[in-house]
Amino acid sequence: MTDATPDPTPALAAMLDLPSRGVAAVVKLLEEGATVPFIARYRKEATGGLDEVQIRAIQEARDAWLQLEARRRTVLAEIEKQGALTPALERAIRGAQTKQALEDLYLPYKPKRRTKA
Repeated sequence: MTDATPDPTPALAAMLDLPSRGVAAVVKLLEEGATVPFIARYRKEATGGLDEVQIRAIQEARDAWLQLEARRRTVLAEIEKQGALTPALERAIRGAQTKQALEDLYLPYKPKRRTKA
C-alpha cells in the first residue's frame, strides 16, 4: 500500500469540463493559501481567465476530493490492520469514485460497536 496522494487536477478538469492548465493553476494557488476572490481578480493570466464561479467550483470539488482521499487512506489502513486486505479489494477501494461506494466496500470490515445492553 502506498500513501502517495494522486494529483487531483486531471479528475477535477474532466469532472468540471475546464482546461487542465487552469485547474492546475487554481489548485496550486489554493494550496499556497490564496483566496477565491484574489485568484479571480489578480491571477487571471495564470488561470486562463477562469471566473470566480468556476474557481469556487474547483475549490469545492478539490475539497470533496481531498476528503475522499483521506477516507480512502483510513479505510485501507483499517482493513490492512485487520489483515483482510486483498489485492482485488485494494483495487476496488482505490477505484471508488464516491464516498458512498467507498463506505459500501468498507461496511463488511467495519468494527461492530459494543454496547452494554
